[in-house]
Parts: sequence; C-alpha cells; structure tokens
Amino acid sequence: MNSTEGYTNEAKNHDFGAVLLLAHGAGAPSDSPFMEALAARLSEKGVTVARFEFPYMQKRREDGRKRPPDRAEKLLAYFSEVIERQRSELLQGQSLFIGGKSMGGRMASLLAADPSMEGRFQGVLCFGYPFHPPGKLDRWRTDHFGQLWCPVTIQQGTRDAFGKPDEVAVQMLPDAVSVNWLEGGNHDFLPPKKSPFSQDQLIEQAADNAVMFIKSLV
Repeated sequence: MNSTEGYTNEAKNHDFGAVLLLAHGAGAPSDSPFMEALAARLSEKGVTVARFEFPYMQKRREDGRKRPPDRAEKLLAYFSEVIERQRSELLQGQSLFIGGKSMGGRMASLLAADPSMEGRFQGVLCFGYPFHPPGKLDRWRTDHFGQLWCPVTIQQGTRDAFGKPDEVAVQMLPDAVSVNWLEGGNHDFLPPKKSPFSQDQLIEQAADNAVMFIKSLV
C-alpha cells in the first residue's frame, strides 16, 4: 500500500477484462484480513482488484491515530477522483466496476445513484451492506436505491446486525438491487462455530456470486 496515494493496483489477472475498484469499511483499512481474503479470491477468479484508502485512513497509517470517517460528501469526492484515475489506467476492452466493504460499498452505491457519474462504471458490488445501524430500524440507508442507474449486488451474511433477511425483506428493494445471503455470516461473513461453513468458505461464496454478477454485465 502506498501510504501517500492510498491506492494500489494488484492481481493483474485479465481473464475476462474486469477491474473492480474496492473501498474499505469505516474502521478497517484496505489490507485488513477480510479485504486481503476477498481480493485474493476475486483475483483467483479472474478479476483485477484495485484497492484504495480514503484520506482519513491514510492519515491513520501515517500517525497511528484512529479517526472516524469523513463526511459522505468528502468520501464521495475522493472516491470519484480514484474512479477517474482508474479509468485512465484501463486496458483496451476492460470494464470497470466499483464496490466495497460496508461503508465503502454504501459510498459506491451512492455514486451509482448520482446522474453525473452515469457511464463511468458498469455496476456496484457491496460486501456487507450497512442497511441500517445495528438495532436502529428507523434509520435505513436505502433511499437512494430508487435513483440507481446501474445494477448493484449485495453479499450479506444472514446474521449481519446491519441488515438481516427478515428486515431487508420488507424494504421492497428495486429490481436494480440483488442480495445474495450467506448462511450464518455476520458483518464480516464470520459464521458461528456450529456452522457447517467457515468464514473463508463464505468469502469464497461471495466472490463466486460477485464474479457471476460481473460476467453478466461484461
């Protein structure tokens, strides 16, 4: 990770010409164990993954002090800049997708509802979407879904405190949004010990679903 730019392009595997620009969640950096595992699985399946860090996380790397995320406007502005940088680096025939873990995925979905961003990427992939703060079912983060101009897919654990199946079911999500449920997974796709699945297996499932989504649009 380049701590100055907060941006790294990796996994140079161009099996079907897809690049995924992947943002981190609110509290963990782009090289957290979850992000490392997810990027590795996607790379193995033919997706070029480019990870980056928002400025507040870059500062944390520099001085070791934890900071809360910046306001959404600042995060979205920086995400947009990184998208343009990545677009300038695409090889001929490559398609760009964006997404992220939790907050990063939410920011990506907000850009997919911004008319000024239309056409700059082909789809959005969210891993553990924060549908609402834990325990606060009166604070849904789905109002912008009705303005989406491209497809969005969400990989969500069935035990995710930020949005469980019965809670999400009543939201009447638009056709542009698809949700794949990972049995027993929490917000980091970690299942309980009694589960027949491991966290690695659920991350593998999420990566498989993501690749199917990307291939359907490439």
